[in-house]
Amino acid sequence: MSALRSYKGITPQIGQRVYIDSSSVLVGDIQIGDDSSIWPLVAARGDVNHIHIGERSNVQDGSVLHVTHKNAENPDGYPLIIGNDVTIGHKVMLHGCTIRDRVLVGMGAIVLDGVIVEEEVMIGAGSLVPPGKTLESGFLYVGSPVKQARPLSDKERAFLQKSADNYVQNKEDYLHQVEEIS
Repeated sequence: MSALRSYKGITPQIGQRVYIDSSSVLVGDIQIGDDSSIWPLVAARGDVNHIHIGERSNVQDGSVLHVTHKNAENPDGYPLIIGNDVTIGHKVMLHGCTIRDRVLVGMGAIVLDGVIVEEEVMIGAGSLVPPGKTLESGFLYVGSPVKQARPLSDKERAFLQKSADNYVQNKEDYLHQVEEIS
């Protein structure tokens, strides 16, 4: 069965040179930009709102991506927006939030409805970002609930781009080297 599935006549839209592992499931209103990658066992449901993943971003193994429906209190609901050059670590849960460019979300983190993560942010592994919170650009955030820990160093800021670049290379290797065996 294909990793891509239509829902109510809406099919995921995939950019150029994108790697999507066949064990992942992407359903409905999802748009993925060029050179991005979706790794094994990712579940993404664009069913009651839309998901947008920018260019050169990666969503690693076992992550769950979902959205919040539109309703009387929140007419737009909460789509899931992931910017460019974003690294989403293993087993991350993103729900109806906005992740801007050059962000790293550490393994096992949970980011909830209405959260805005500004550019150049690191979220530590296992952190919980409560609904409606804004994470200011240029900082490391850790904990449950998440707290601003300290400013990012120049080296860490450079690593945000390097991490995304590394996954662009990884997905190129997978596009040309991985083959399914029956």
